[in-house]
Amino acid sequence: MNPEIGKSIAAAGILTNFHDEGEGFPAVLIHGSGPGVSAWANWRLNIGPLSKNMRVIAPDMVGFGFSQRPADVVYGKALWLKHLSDFLDALGLEKADLVGNSFGGGLALAFAIKYPKRVRRLVLMGSLGVSFPITPGLDAVWGYQPSFEAMRELLDIFAFDRTLVNDELAELRYRASIRPGFQESFSAMFPVQRQNGVDRLASAEVDIAKLPHETLIIHGREDKVIPPEASQRLFGLIQHAELHVFGRCGHWTQIEHTERFNSLVSDFLLRDTYTDLSAEGRSDPPAPPKN
Repeated sequence: MNPEIGKSIAAAGILTNFHDEGEGFPAVLIHGSGPGVSAWANWRLNIGPLSKNMRVIAPDMVGFGFSQRPADVVYGKALWLKHLSDFLDALGLEKADLVGNSFGGGLALAFAIKYPKRVRRLVLMGSLGVSFPITPGLDAVWGYQPSFEAMRELLDIFAFDRTLVNDELAELRYRASIRPGFQESFSAMFPVQRQNGVDRLASAEVDIAKLPHETLIIHGREDKVIPPEASQRLFGLIQHAELHVFGRCGHWTQIEHTERFNSLVSDFLLRDTYTDLSAEGRSDPPAPPKN
């Protein structure tokens, strides 16, 4: 039995594979965009621990994992936002916390801008969302052509901790990347001139600065895929933000520092009080009282 395959539900006309564990206020975990990725591959060390205190939902976004890959879709932010919105509707969720990794962070940010009342809190991990010159690491990830050797090189880019990278893991991820339809959809998402992919997943900084949501930003100091400066810019823009940077950590914060990551996210999402300006329909923080 493949643990990557969970439940399924139709969302935006797409049969969507997802994992759903625990009870309480929902946290939706949105995976990254590495070749052969799935929600389970991305969040397998986090779903169980987080679900002890909340409901954790982790979908395979359209074009990834074991969700349907319609032949006629145009991959891009508009499609992924519609898929996420319809996925929440299909589950009957009016509001959720969003936890986004890299590509998933860019989607979570854009979703909160477009649907502010549907988001309570945000967690952005090694996140896209602002424009920056594409790194050689991200260019290699999005330009992946299937081979064991190419996957081994990507794992070296992803992780700071070399003990996490071995030939067995590279073989598993390579095999995942060549499942029927996986590489075809992946290569369609991020064609040559991949700087465009960074820019299209970015949100306008003026819109980011208006976000009312409490936001936890997490990054690895040695990240070769998304520069830590991107998270520092998000921290400077988002009103109710806090930033945690892990030293001796690459792009796999949730894997390289699993226990601390789970603790940080749990503590942040389980706070009793929070600033929920979106519930009142405001897009800007209230003005300070006049003297």
